[in-house]
This record gives sequence, structure tokens and C-alpha cells, in this order.
Amino acid sequence: MRRHRKAKIVATLGPATGDTSAIRDLFHAGADVFRLNFSHGTHEDHQWRYELIRQVELETGRPIGTLADLQGPKLRVGNFPGGGVALKAGKPFRLELKDGPGDETRASLPHPEIFQALEPGTRLLLDDGKLALEVQKCGPDFADTVVKVGGRLSDHKGVNLPGVLLPISALTAKDRKDLQFALDLGCDWIALSFVQRPEDVAEARKLIAGRAAVLIKLEKPAAIDRLGELVDLADAVMVARGDLGVEMSAEDVPILQKRIVAACRERGKPVIVATQMLESMVSAPQPTRAEASDVATAVYDGADAVMLSAETASGQYPVEAVAMMNRIVARVEKDPAYRRILSAQHPEPETTAADAISAAAAQVAHTVSAAVIVTYTTSGSTTLRVARERPETPILCLTSARETARRLALVWGTHCVQSPDVSSFAEMVDKACGIARDEGLAEPGQRVVVTAGVPFGTPGSTNVLRIAWIEN
Repeated sequence: MRRHRKAKIVATLGPATGDTSAIRDLFHAGADVFRLNFSHGTHEDHQWRYELIRQVELETGRPIGTLADLQGPKLRVGNFPGGGVALKAGKPFRLELKDGPGDETRASLPHPEIFQALEPGTRLLLDDGKLALEVQKCGPDFADTVVKVGGRLSDHKGVNLPGVLLPISALTAKDRKDLQFALDLGCDWIALSFVQRPEDVAEARKLIAGRAAVLIKLEKPAAIDRLGELVDLADAVMVARGDLGVEMSAEDVPILQKRIVAACRERGKPVIVATQMLESMVSAPQPTRAEASDVATAVYDGADAVMLSAETASGQYPVEAVAMMNRIVARVEKDPAYRRILSAQHPEPETTAADAISAAAAQVAHTVSAAVIVTYTTSGSTTLRVARERPETPILCLTSARETARRLALVWGTHCVQSPDVSSFAEMVDKACGIARDEGLAEPGQRVVVTAGVPFGTPGSTNVLRIAWIEN
């Protein structure tokens, strides 16, 4: 079973998609990777969904990626009698470290790290930016503010501090427990929320210890200031436009999206564009034209994947949302302008043997009209470098590591097959041709381009390119 498109689709699981038939339907509709959102649900919920994913994987014979998305240090106010209060513009409002129910004049904010970072003039946004406060006076356990933008403030609504670097780790105590659970479960990707600095990624890598790949979510302006360093340290990146759009001006988000995607393409790191892509399909069977254009823009930019959140987790039309996204991606990739745009944005190869071979593979495949590029890989690095080239032909990834096949389900243009290692050139060519034919990627009489590393099975040693024919 192969996809007739290059960009991948990530679907979030939730109450609307919590049984085998739902996950099977999402996969057949086009989902390549499933996201488990640890901001919601119990460990038992996530284990149940994970096991259902693996059941569908067994049924279909296709590697399916799983992404465990950690909540991160989400900052929230406390409770209010009756569930909420109305804040009026121009009125004073006090934030306090101490616990207890709030009212129209005060609220509990149980985050000492926020008070450490505050100073007069600091602007706080509440409830995804719907309300705004400005600090007048503050101390280690309080902040006297004035309401700049009023409205209803309900229990546990989020707090954002645009432009403020908070002295907190990207991993809370809850995240550490969730991380260990996700690793024990066998999740392929770990997503870190609210990353601010390279040290956040280093801390997570130490805990993960190679058991999963690390994906960072760019949601804070402080992360954008160190974009290059963060992309270098991560295995993949998500443009998380929700919180990013709260902390920065709306008109800046599209520009940042393009900048982040370009930085990831330059370094050969997978990049996901996420948040509200087909938001209206939470309650409607069709997206708006603007949403369809939004998905298309991410594909034209060369993103590896586009993601659905509430659309598939809690929406009324989860399968229809995936099918619609699948159609939009496939249609864009058939547009002649798509290839011209990718070519114009093509990054120069790095001065390594792997990049030289990968660039040559893409060029040779184009010149000889090859049906497919076959990559032999153990760690996934060979396939990632070929995918960086954004070749016209599909990429067939052959790997002996099941974990690698699942992780690469996120990567642009890849069709992964778990297969035993080879030990000779002849075996390499025969297996590449045979699997390409069996998977429907090539027919007798067509050429395939094969890349690998010698000695076989050595990670990161891409140094061989071979052209072969598919025989009857």
C-alpha cells in the first residue's frame, strides 16, 4: 500500500478516534503518523490507542509512526467561584502565588517562575490572547496589574508572556512521567512543548537516551531567536502556530512559518506545519477555501508533513478531514508550479560524501527517468539526506530496523519497508529491484537508482550509487 503523494499527514487521536475501526479508517484515508497528545487523557487511554495503532500496522503491513506530544510547562491561573469572572478594561487585577479561589479583583497564579521574570510594563496574555494585563507593580509572590483587554476569565485558562524568557525547563514533573511512559510504550517520536533554549533539547536527549527521536515544537519567540541552534540539535521540528500566534503578532506567523521550514530544509530535518489547518472541519464536512489554501502553502514550501489536531481528535468529521488533507496535498504536488518552487528553494548540498551521493541520486534519477530511488539505511540518515533533495521520484527506504522505518514515516517522499541487511552488491541490487516491483513503485523495464553505504549496515556511511533495471 503506497501513498501517491510526497508530503505526509499527522493525525491526532482523541475521543472521536479511539477504536480500531476509526484508526484503520484514518490510516486508509491518508494518515501516516498518529499523535498522542499527553495534554489530555490518561496513560491507559494512550496505551489503548497505541496498541490499536500497532494492530492496524500489523493488518496493513505498513510501518506507522507514533508521536508522543508532551504538554510542557503550560502556565495557568487558578479557580473562580462559579467557574469564571468578568474582567473590565482599566480595572486593577492582582495575581498572587498563594492558592485559593479568585474573584473580579484577583486570581491565583501558582507559578513562582513567572513572578521571577516579571517587571513593571510586562504584558501578560490570558486565554490564548483574548485578555491582556499589564504589570504595574510586582514582587516574588504577587503582581498588581491593570486590565488592558477585558472579557470573561474562566478556571485554569492559560497565561502567556510574550517576549519573556522564563527560567523554567521544557520538562515538568508531569512531562517526565509521561516521557518515561511513552518510551516504555515504544513511541517513535517525542515532541517537546514550549522549547526556549538549546539546553531544553539537551536535557530531553539525555533522558531519552536514543530510545526515540526528538521533535521540538517552536511556540516561543525566545526559540525563534535561537532557531539555527535548536534545529541543529533536534531530529525534527514542528511549527506550532497556536501558541506562537498568541505570543507574536498574527502577521508575523506566516513569515516565521516560511523561515522555520526553510531552516529545516537547509539542514535536512523533517518539519511539520501544525495548528488549525482544517479547523472548520471540527464541525463541518468541508473546509473553508482559506484553510485549503493554508494546507497548500505548507506543501508548496516543502514541509515534510501537515498536521490535524482537534479535527481528528474530537471533531465530527475526522476521516473526512484526513481525506480532504490527502486530496489537497496530492493536488498541489501535481501542479507544475510545485516542482518549480521546490527547485527554486533547493538548498546546496553540504560538503560530505553522503550529500554528494544523495544529490547525484536525485539528478541521475531525473536524467534516466528512474521510477524510484532506493535507499539502504540503518539509522535513517541516508534516507533523510535523499529526502532533503526533494527528488521527483519516490524514495523507497529499506531498513532492517523497525524503529527506523516507523520514524521515517514522517519524512517527505519516503515509502519504508523493513528488510534484512544485505551483504553484497549483487544482493543489494536484486533486493532493491524486487521490493520496488513488489511494492508497486516500479515495473519491469524501468530503472531504479540505488544508494547505500559500504561497509553495509554502517550508519552514516552513504558512499555508493548504482543504476539498475527491473527485470521480468
